[in-house]
Amino acid sequence: MGSIEKQRSIIDFTLASLLRRKGKNAAFLAVYTLVVFSLASVMFFSQALRKEAVALLADAPELVVQRMVAGRHDLIPLSYVEKIRDIRGVRAVRGRLWGYYYDSLSGANYTLLVPEGFTWGAGNIAVGQGVARSSMAVKGDVMPFRTYDGRLARLRVAGVLPSSTELVSSDLILLSAEDFRILFGVPRRVATDLSVEVANPAEISTIARKIAMMLPDTRPIAREEILRTYDAVFNWRSGILLLILSGALLAFIIFAWDKAAGLSSEERKEIGILKAIGWDTGDVLAMKLWEGASVSLTAFLAGVILAYLHVFTTSAILFEPVLKGWSVLYPKFRLTPYIDLAQLAALFFLTVVPYAVATIIPAWRAATVDPDAVMRG
Repeated sequence: MGSIEKQRSIIDFTLASLLRRKGKNAAFLAVYTLVVFSLASVMFFSQALRKEAVALLADAPELVVQRMVAGRHDLIPLSYVEKIRDIRGVRAVRGRLWGYYYDSLSGANYTLLVPEGFTWGAGNIAVGQGVARSSMAVKGDVMPFRTYDGRLARLRVAGVLPSSTELVSSDLILLSAEDFRILFGVPRRVATDLSVEVANPAEISTIARKIAMMLPDTRPIAREEILRTYDAVFNWRSGILLLILSGALLAFIIFAWDKAAGLSSEERKEIGILKAIGWDTGDVLAMKLWEGASVSLTAFLAGVILAYLHVFTTSAILFEPVLKGWSVLYPKFRLTPYIDLAQLAALFFLTVVPYAVATIIPAWRAATVDPDAVMRG
């Protein structure tokens, strides 16, 4: 029990000592918190986007088959549907129509898609929230489109897609197959690509190989490959930010090490007085350990909490152009909170442990010197 009381007394003295130098410590704490906040924000945001991508792609086709001409994606004949459907293990094959349309008025690229069971009928469209904002369109308005041969097509906005789907539908326009073919001049015998449903997920790679052998001008793409691509993109973008922040992190580490390793004359005299009044070396080391731990833990917790609020309440407004990508139509959405405990632990050991340990070395040196010499120096 005496040991606990002793540690409580040391902690009380440590906090009082920190408050005596509150201006200097507050400035250091603010810089420390900012570094943790920046790193944690990038970590939380990239991980949350990965989880959103995985959830959104869960309903994507198990296989997408594209036709390649001169190394580029081209329109695929619908006659391929029957050939692929005859492969054992294939449950269904459908032709898909989708493409991109550049709107010169807003400077935005729209994604045009023909969904299955489009219920609004020819001449009507449903638009995403980003399209509605950029074109200032509401339900019932008419949006003009320039067709592939220069004619003007007018399509009525029959609906605006819900904001809950904005992560994937911000730039999306749903329309009928008839209107799509008129806009882009796509013949009825071809599609943009084919979606393939497989009865047994374990056979996806086998069926992909059979498709590639039977139709050499095609490229089957599995859903897992798309997920890996998204993961690589998020890793690359978060890596850019971390690389930019690494300079600030390195400067902070040097500053923190210099502060922790170089005791001021006031701190050395304080240690000398404590030794003179009966504190032993272990007590002094305990005091400095508590000091380093209190500062680093406070900065870590404050930085992580601020990063959490930044990412999951403001959608990482400071970093979104880099991690979402540069676009005229930014989706507005609220990320589902997700924290990777392994990454959080890595951040803890990167930012907290080194500083806490660095405070021990100079304190041990000062504590092992004769108190009179310390106070005279």
